[in-house]
Amino acid sequence: MNPPKVGMYSCGPTVYHYPHIGNLRTYISNDLLKRTLILNGFDVKHVMNITDVGHLVGDSETGEDKMEKGARREGKTVWQIAEYYANDFWDSLQKLNILLPNIVCKATDYIKEMIDLIVKLEQKGYTYWIEDGIYFDTSKLSDYGKLARLDIKGLQAGARIDIVIGKKSITDFALWKFTPSGARRQMEWDSPWGKGFPGWHIECSAMSMKHLGETFDIHTGGIDHIPVHHTNEIAQSEAVTGKQFVRYWIHFAHLIVNGEKMSKSLGNFFTKDDIVKQGFDLLDFRYLCLNTHYRTTMNFSWKSITSARQALNKLITKINIIKEHLGTGKPERETENTKKHFDEFISEINNDLNVPQGLAVLWGIVDDPKITDAEKLQLIKQIDVVLGLNLLLGIAENIPTELLELAQKRDEYRKAKNWSKSDELRKVIENKRYRVEDTTEGTKVSKN
Repeated sequence: MNPPKVGMYSCGPTVYHYPHIGNLRTYISNDLLKRTLILNGFDVKHVMNITDVGHLVGDSETGEDKMEKGARREGKTVWQIAEYYANDFWDSLQKLNILLPNIVCKATDYIKEMIDLIVKLEQKGYTYWIEDGIYFDTSKLSDYGKLARLDIKGLQAGARIDIVIGKKSITDFALWKFTPSGARRQMEWDSPWGKGFPGWHIECSAMSMKHLGETFDIHTGGIDHIPVHHTNEIAQSEAVTGKQFVRYWIHFAHLIVNGEKMSKSLGNFFTKDDIVKQGFDLLDFRYLCLNTHYRTTMNFSWKSITSARQALNKLITKINIIKEHLGTGKPERETENTKKHFDEFISEINNDLNVPQGLAVLWGIVDDPKITDAEKLQLIKQIDVVLGLNLLLGIAENIPTELLELAQKRDEYRKAKNWSKSDELRKVIENKRYRVEDTTEGTKVSKN
């Protein structure tokens, strides 16, 4: 709306447990979108929420708050659970080389904004009161369900539609839930309607409009959010403002495991720690995700991530050879040749984030004998701004990210002539059974 500025909101995690690799694929896709916008010269204001209250089990209007359930599972307070799993989430993003949001919103910090939004909906006649909470009346909107193209009349109560006593329609949803009589929740607040907690959907509307305005450019999330969560965000937001809520919705497809839906009962529910325990780096997983378009269901297997690791190592080995041929020269100047090939990459990536084809362009550049080594390195540097694979760090042996970070820190100490700190980090790396070499381009870490 206001170029070059872009307002972008991403549905973040519910921090009651570890994110699984399907969640992580979504955040990698978010990152590719953001990096591509930046590459095109846009100034992205990226907002992401942390849901630490109000998300009920099964995304439903009944049942237990996921946070309360997580706290009971681990014998901790809800606040401890939220902090622990939020920290794990940020650690995941760092290891995946994902750019962090400009603004992070914890739902529990925006209760006032949520209550204010519900009050406005109440004043406009969009709400009604039943025994367990304040609900949004979807019958008041003629275009409810437009994002998902819902057949309202054909809907039946089922997996994601609850039968709640007093609801006027199965599509109506909770804005504020009351604390049950005689019960006490760890997270509850006073409101004009009584003590309770916000519904999941109202949180994202309140936080996104707080930071990006009543209408903003882009809203992202998993494809499973379309029929309920994002549909309800649109309904309540546009009912309040009378304006279009979001201009572009971008949804990311599911990840399946060996052709089956990921679930704990099938034993194929994996987290980042499972990947690391199998000897992979999270950048191997990032490379694997780059090979599937964001709107295509991605199939994960240990065989596929092994192939991804081998391909990434082969790519970086080729880049190492190019660097060795070049010597100490550092390409800085764009040539007609680099512009031509970079424009080809941009053309692919700007075609609905066609990253798989963008990777093909990169491999073509690396193997093209008509491009000079200096031009190749310049192009790799430019392209990796989007891919985020740390291709120029010169490691072709699947070196853990934390060791790469130690190597970078060691280079900073060497530049500052802090030899004692530099030697300390050398010992830390070598104690993990890796070899450290000082090169003209900095610290090189390799396996013994």
